[in-house]
Amino acid sequence: MTTTVDLHDAVTGWQPEPVETSEVIGPWPTTAFSALLDLPGPAARPHEPLPPLWHWFHFLEPTAQSALGEDGHPAEGRFMPPIPHRRRMIAGGRLQVHSPILVGDRIDRRSELAGVAVKDGRSGQMVFVTVRYEYRRGDELLLTEHQEVVYRSQPAGQQRQLATPVPAGEPPHDWKISTPTGPRQLFRFSALTYNTHRIHYDQPYVTEVEGYPGLVVHGPLLALLLLEIPRRHTDRPVASFDYRLSSPVFSGATVLTHGRREDGKLALSGTVDGGARAITGSATLA
Repeated sequence: MTTTVDLHDAVTGWQPEPVETSEVIGPWPTTAFSALLDLPGPAARPHEPLPPLWHWFHFLEPTAQSALGEDGHPAEGRFMPPIPHRRRMIAGGRLQVHSPILVGDRIDRRSELAGVAVKDGRSGQMVFVTVRYEYRRGDELLLTEHQEVVYRSQPAGQQRQLATPVPAGEPPHDWKISTPTGPRQLFRFSALTYNTHRIHYDQPYVTEVEGYPGLVVHGPLLALLLLEIPRRHTDRPVASFDYRLSSPVFSGATVLTHGRREDGKLALSGTVDGGARAITGSATLA
């Protein structure tokens, strides 16, 4: 018999301290992700601006193998809430670009808890955790980022209550990119981000323990695919970007990303070919 835990009680008094770290932004991760996207060459070379959110391939946590939990994530982490049977999903985020990171820069990052909220969803209580990041080159603030992650308490083997996908149809758009997904792509992205979450590569685990119908495409990969619209089709850098994930995408699906100029911004969305909308976003250009 499973005991229900009130997640308000689980996170009461949870106030992790900020973390500061530094790293030189080397060129290899940019070259590697460019290859994953089948680009003809690196999207940025030494001393050139790093595309927005490509800093996700840096500042990776070198967690010891023995410190990983059942789901593949670290069993304990500075900004992971102390809840039982923890299941993790990316909810969304936002980015402000004050000045671009350049490949080769030494960057200082400060991470801190910006908010924690317990909400009731279709499948029970969820904890929304927002972490704020600041990236600086010396005293100069380059990026301000907020990431929102949602956690649930779900015993192993319990099926997820996923909404029936409603075909979204193709939105009005000025640009469109089609990206097939598959296990090799998911594996390479996990490697680039040092992401050991088993939902992206372990078929028995993702279906039998977490209750998904198949391997899950990374939420951050979907966000990066949205940003390929302004990177490939506009000649001005992104000044701000926000995104919200609405439904999971499973390995084997083709992701269609669309972009449209709208009220001085770029309206962005990603849908599964023939299926539901998975992510929406908005970008402003400098």
